[in-house]
Amino acid sequence: MGFCFMNNVAIAAAHALEAHGLERVAIVDFDVHHGNGTEDIFRDDPRVMMAGVFQHPFYPYSGTDNPPPHMRNVPLPAGTRGEAFRQVFSDILVPALHSHNPQMIFISAGFDGHYEDDMGSLGLLEADYVWATEQVKIVAESCGHKRIVSILEGGYALSALARSVVAHIKSLADL
Repeated sequence: MGFCFMNNVAIAAAHALEAHGLERVAIVDFDVHHGNGTEDIFRDDPRVMMAGVFQHPFYPYSGTDNPPPHMRNVPLPAGTRGEAFRQVFSDILVPALHSHNPQMIFISAGFDGHYEDDMGSLGLLEADYVWATEQVKIVAESCGHKRIVSILEGGYALSALARSVVAHIKSLADL
């Protein structure tokens, strides 16, 4: 239902579990669109926590009906700005991640929630993405590792996408 032919973040998470013997991983998904494919793939696998924030109602119109306990979906209404995004991230997603205690965290990084991106109707800024990245880094470190893999999932306003990706990568690299 989405824009992807292959779900790269799901492939990476499955590889970490199977090839490297990890017992628990987490996928943090920030995107205008709910990560329905990722949720479908790991619906019956409690080793994988998915912590996602997305605009709702909006395509693919999923993520709100009875997700399994290891899926923390946070739908945001159109017009949500950075303060509310940060609040749900810190109040819901970060505690869920800490509780899962993942040995590796994957970020499904969609920058189409940027206020300049007309694909959706969220109002996020580069600073909001940096803040979210920093929260994920804190969780990874508190779980006894610093294993984070970030995979670009989207963004359609090229200037906003470029600025957001650079800010996200600088944060990941402590630059």
